[in-house]
Amino acid sequence: MMRNRLVTSILATALAAVLLPVIFAQSAKPSKDAKSNDDGISRDLTGVWQYDHYQRALFPKGVTPPFTPWAEARFKAADTSVNDPNLGCLPHGIPRMMMAPLPIEIFQEPGTVLVEQESLNELRHIHLNRQHLKDPDPTYNGDSIGKWEGNTLVVDTIGFNDITWLDHVGLPHSDQLHVVERIRRMDHDTLVDDFTIEDPKAYTKSWTASQTYKLHPEWEIQEYTCDRNQYVFHPQQ
Repeated sequence: MMRNRLVTSILATALAAVLLPVIFAQSAKPSKDAKSNDDGISRDLTGVWQYDHYQRALFPKGVTPPFTPWAEARFKAADTSVNDPNLGCLPHGIPRMMMAPLPIEIFQEPGTVLVEQESLNELRHIHLNRQHLKDPDPTYNGDSIGKWEGNTLVVDTIGFNDITWLDHVGLPHSDQLHVVERIRRMDHDTLVDDFTIEDPKAYTKSWTASQTYKLHPEWEIQEYTCDRNQYVFHPQQ
């Protein structure tokens, strides 16, 4: 009996010596949700980021956006001290959320990229594992889905209401707004988000803008309290 146990113990030890390196090697392989693609290109966007240059307006001074008459009338009526949706502590909308004058933090989970904006402590979900909802209820930040093209996260967002502004000076949009973003890490400390704006009710053609961010590994997102809600916000008709 003792001899059989000894033989069994020796065989088990030998088997473990063969199998354990294989098991550990398999567990070390990146999963499909790992932050790199098959070519080893980094897909890691995580971290706390802050714009390198604050942009109040998406169009440079002196450049006229390709307004339709509807959008031009709304833009002329915009007043940051009277009817800016942020005066009512409403969500920023897209792309304004990505350009607010406070840092963002990006988290990556299986099937989802999360973007937290310190301003208003907004949390944006970018879904990587589904298509757009068939009939999304209009919301401030819309319905965002994404896919990877190399090291670039391509984000497609629809399903907006028409309350928010695109920037901080009153650039309007309608509920037909469609935003495509290309978010990529240019180097370890630099992130770029390129926006393409399409809205046939508000603009006669699509147009683009861009925001660059710098990494701040020493920062943390702080609690934000909107204390300006003494304003009564009335959406433009």
